[in-house]
Amino acid sequence: MRILIVEDEVKLAEALVRLVAEEQIQADAVFDGEEGLHLAMTVPYDAIVLDRMLPGMNGLEIVVQLRQQGITTPILLLTARDSVSDRVEGLNTGADDYLVKPFATEELLARIHALARRPTEFVTDHLLEFEGLRFDLLTRMIEFGDADSVALSPKESQILEMLIRHAGQVLTRQQLIDHVWGYETDVLEGVLDTYVHHLRRRLQSVQGPLIQTVRGVGYTLKKTE
Repeated sequence: MRILIVEDEVKLAEALVRLVAEEQIQADAVFDGEEGLHLAMTVPYDAIVLDRMLPGMNGLEIVVQLRQQGITTPILLLTARDSVSDRVEGLNTGADDYLVKPFATEELLARIHALARRPTEFVTDHLLEFEGLRFDLLTRMIEFGDADSVALSPKESQILEMLIRHAGQVLTRQQLIDHVWGYETDVLEGVLDTYVHHLRRRLQSVQGPLIQTVRGVGYTLKKTE
């Protein structure tokens, strides 16, 4: 199971990541609404734990935008506001459940498990293109020109997706590690470099674009001059 935690109290978010890890649940944690919305719209999570009050974009705004896009990932709202009207507003907006702070960790875990058992359909554009390269997120196949399509491994796919979505930007090794393996991982940068090496070979096999190394920083997908 993989969930997203959107919580601006950093210590609480990090504590929740450790808590769910004990239940064999992988969690990505972000601390502002805009980044939370971006991940929720691009990654097929099993559930989202979402604080109602966030900087930049509040939790209710995130729920509204996700539902408008047809994304039905179950959402658990966290809030210190416990009036009936607040709970009703959150549920009417499109959230699936509502938990008032402070809460018992056992109850939080039970609610996450309950939400993750609900059938959902993650709807998003599964075809990415960059400089003539076509990448299908569902089949993990890449195509370029008339070359035969090539399948990527799950982690190669996550790396390539991140590079395409941030084309023209230099992504640090840590950013890529956090995205692919999670914030609490102890994966070394050398492991990432190995996956990037294999991904480069896959791209070269279809004569696709190049992944450029930015020494001492990370990687970027090279655009045609």
